[in-house]
Amino acid sequence: MKTPEDLICPAQEIFDAEAFRAALDEYVQENGREAAPLRKWTVKTLLAANKAGRARIAEAIADNPFHTRGMVRAYAYLTDGLVTSALTVAEQHLHPSPTPTAAERLTVLAVGGYGRAEMAPQSDVDLLFLTPWKITAWAESVIESTLYILWDLRLKVGHASRTIRDCINLGREDYTIRTTLLETRHIFGEETLAEELREKLRSELFQGTAGEFVEAKLAERAERHTKQGGQRYMLEPNVKEGKGGLRDLQSLYWIAKYVHGVDTVAELLEKGVFTEEELDSFQRAEDFLWAVRCQLHLVSGRAMDQLTFDMQIEVAPRLGYTDRDGRRDVEHFMQDYFRHATKVGELTRIFLTALEESHVKSEPMLTRIFRRKRKAKPGYRIFQNRLDIEDEDQFFEDRLNILRIFEEALRTGTLIHPNAMRMISAHLDEIDENMRDDPEAQRIFIDLLLKHGNPERGLRRMNELGVLSAFIPEFEPIVAMMQFNVYHQYTVDEHTIQVISTLAQIEREELIEELPLSSSILKKGLNRKVLYVALLLHDIGKGRPEDHSVLGAQIARRVAPRLGLKKSECETVEWLVRYHLLMSDIAQKRDISDPRTARDFAKLVKNRKRLDLLTVLTVCDIRGVGPGTWNNWKAQLIRNLYRQTTEALENGLEAINTEARENEARKALREALSDWDKKDLRIETGRHYGPYWQGLPTEAHQVFARLLQGISDDEIRLDLQEDKDRDATRICFALADHPGIFARLSGALALAGANVVDARTYTSKDGYATAVFWVQDADGHPYEDSRIPRMRQVIGKILKGEVVARDKLADRDKMKKRERGFRFPTSISFDNEGSEIYTIIEVDTRDRPGLLFDVAQTLAHNNIYIASAVIATYGAQAVDSFYVKDMFGLKLHSQAKRDALEKRLREAIERNVERAEA
Repeated sequence: MKTPEDLICPAQEIFDAEAFRAALDEYVQENGREAAPLRKWTVKTLLAANKAGRARIAEAIADNPFHTRGMVRAYAYLTDGLVTSALTVAEQHLHPSPTPTAAERLTVLAVGGYGRAEMAPQSDVDLLFLTPWKITAWAESVIESTLYILWDLRLKVGHASRTIRDCINLGREDYTIRTTLLETRHIFGEETLAEELREKLRSELFQGTAGEFVEAKLAERAERHTKQGGQRYMLEPNVKEGKGGLRDLQSLYWIAKYVHGVDTVAELLEKGVFTEEELDSFQRAEDFLWAVRCQLHLVSGRAMDQLTFDMQIEVAPRLGYTDRDGRRDVEHFMQDYFRHATKVGELTRIFLTALEESHVKSEPMLTRIFRRKRKAKPGYRIFQNRLDIEDEDQFFEDRLNILRIFEEALRTGTLIHPNAMRMISAHLDEIDENMRDDPEAQRIFIDLLLKHGNPERGLRRMNELGVLSAFIPEFEPIVAMMQFNVYHQYTVDEHTIQVISTLAQIEREELIEELPLSSSILKKGLNRKVLYVALLLHDIGKGRPEDHSVLGAQIARRVAPRLGLKKSECETVEWLVRYHLLMSDIAQKRDISDPRTARDFAKLVKNRKRLDLLTVLTVCDIRGVGPGTWNNWKAQLIRNLYRQTTEALENGLEAINTEARENEARKALREALSDWDKKDLRIETGRHYGPYWQGLPTEAHQVFARLLQGISDDEIRLDLQEDKDRDATRICFALADHPGIFARLSGALALAGANVVDARTYTSKDGYATAVFWVQDADGHPYEDSRIPRMRQVIGKILKGEVVARDKLADRDKMKKRERGFRFPTSISFDNEGSEIYTIIEVDTRDRPGLLFDVAQTLAHNNIYIASAVIATYGAQAVDSFYVKDMFGLKLHSQAKRDALEKRLREAIERNVERAEA
């Protein structure tokens, strides 16, 4: 066994090979070579050595978590000890061959990551058993016994038994095998056979095939990225396989070794591929990613490479991160992770462009197709189908060219050449306060946003190169900043670029069907400059203890004038940043059917110009959260709020008239039920109070009319239908009213596995409850028809008292493990101004299956009548708003009663959270 340099702790403390050999000799001397006992002794001895070695490495890692080269070599060294010891026992004692023939030579090579001597705690052990010719019976026996010992040690062994000719032939056909053969390391047997394999691989397989190997590895990389979500900024990244992960760095190494014949990445410095700074970035990224991967394996006790939310919480403190500056340790940790992942992408671009220059890799297809259409302005050149700088000194004499190059790239439709990127990075200090105040610099930046139809491309590259943070220093803190919740799927800077991308798509008329309202607003015209700048700055205040909307508005007040906006435009940008969550919050957390909601919103917005800007900003913001966040349900809410607010702004606040709405709703029902008997129709239109007519569409009024017709006091009637406009299943209940009806219905739906997204409940003048719930399945979709009968059955049993919801929910109301680390302190507020006749109780806390039932039951036990509930979920956070009255039909005016109710709600939530986490 060779002892590598720079192990994380002394080699003998990891595995003492001499001690094992001495113990083996002693055992054989005393007990002989009988196979079964010897194998049993070997496994027992090596299991103890493996356990002790791993414990020692883990102890050293805890003391020095970023000594990654030492730790990955240590695991490889320990594995070498286990493998060579098993081979020694098998070859010398279980199957000794005193006079081996030339054909009975056996060489064992470590391949893959193990061949590089880079292993995480739970890495596979990949072995190549190499023989000169066909495998003999003796070699087969040695291999088989070795593998049985290694399997008994509970190692995950990947193995192949081949001749040199087999390796050449199989490597020719399969690029995975060819990659594996790139990284062979001799660990046992004749080294001459290993040397012969390396020579023949180079002369017969690798030579002259660099181009095809590079294309194959890049295709493999692209496929891998697609499988992992295609984004570098996914908030639960795969450290090994994801974009910007270890496999990307390893791919660079494989290609470098294949093309240039190097043994270390450091040799690429001599080849002129990387600068010293880039090589340093490579090594720092590699060290960081290996440190994370090793901790993942140690925490989980298995080959875990997905950095899930629950793992992030465990790994961050192990790597020395702490809570500071108003942010959690895990958020600081993940920000570093994403910054390293960005660097990996940058290094990949540089390396691949160098390969194109040496004609090993083909140029990008897209740029080759459009080659004839591009002509660069003086000072630039199109080189390798990318935009490059002709003369560095001359170019940077005018420092505004640092911004102009991004506009030129957009104008010509080209990517920026890595050579130019290097030069830009080296001149970032040119961007100072004087340049930021230069009107021409401001014009160039605004033109980047407004003139070329795809500003996200320029912004993303500016962000990656540090130009965006240099030009707008206030942007720097949110670069690669993660938001530790399930709701936001991107880092803050990537989310910002995504929302700007959405706006550009709307302007290009690509989302007319999906976003008809925003598309029509933009077509009519608004101040694009204000909207783009507001989107750029809307989350710039995140990551600090203060409300990010308030802090963001203060920052916008400084930044907007520096971008050349007029005073009135600056004021509008500041207002939009301050209230960028307002429309979303009101639409999702308030009852839009209550006329007071739209009237109060109209008072805050003040004019149609602001309403239009805020509407488009809100839509872009929600869509930019992540795939699937925007849906028909949210679209319907935003459209309804926009329509009512427009009416209030154009025709006066009283245009949203309660009595007029009620009369229109009754008239619509009469028309829809024109075939009904006039007496029955008169009973139906007279039995309901005002909120019922205001809160439901005519279609729902029709359903309830049929459910109530001829109903008896002991009947429970329900109707289940898909509501396509809201991406939900609508369930209408009609039954005799009694206290706590909302809680019982909520419990029934929770037990049926339904996720309630909105709810209304009304009491008729003749004593019947008419309740409607909109529910979705676990994937956020309406229920399939096949699941409806089961839901009917469960709901029926609970409402008839055959099943007690709370007892049954105890087993199902469990929190997902990956969501337990999120911190959502419970907030309960009372609002007596937001509705004419109800108190609005808003409960903001962690979401879980039984939450709505717990809150509704607590309110019922305190004689609080729930008229409607508006349910909003943001990943693992729930914000439920209840429109309520007391037992006398009044608002909750007494502060003492509100305080007592808040205390009981908190107790119920906390008690059941503890149970759900158990």
